[in-house]
Amino acid sequence: MWREEKEWLHYVKNIIAADVSSAVFLASYLRYTSISKDYAAALEVVDLQKYKVIKKANKIKIALRERSKIPFVFVVGKN
Repeated sequence: MWREEKEWLHYVKNIIAADVSSAVFLASYLRYTSISKDYAAALEVVDLQKYKVIKKANKIKIALRERSKIPFVFVVGKN
């Protein structure tokens, strides 16, 4: 099935992948998930269409994913 022997390589930040392009993809995805996870705790979502402010981190993640294209939904910092 495989013409050549595939080898798993250990890259920086504990990423294990078969080739460099897979390792780059996994590293960028890991960075994206860690940044979005950390930022959700420091944000609030103000939804003017439903007259509510979303403050919980798990609800913020859902709101950012689902309401990103809806007008009058704003993401603000908690400070």
